[in-house]
Amino acid sequence: MLTEGTTAPDFTVPDHDGAPTTLSDFRGRWALLWWYPKADTPG
Repeated sequence: MLTEGTTAPDFTVPDHDGAPTTLSDFRGRWALLWWYPKADTPG
């Protein structure tokens, strides 16, 4: 668990087109990551 002010570890996730995006690509800029846990589930 990260606490406020802690630097996030580098990670890679797919973007909306499926291309890999790495947190370090945004170093020095603001980045916002959000997800919808139930977006791909039925119902």
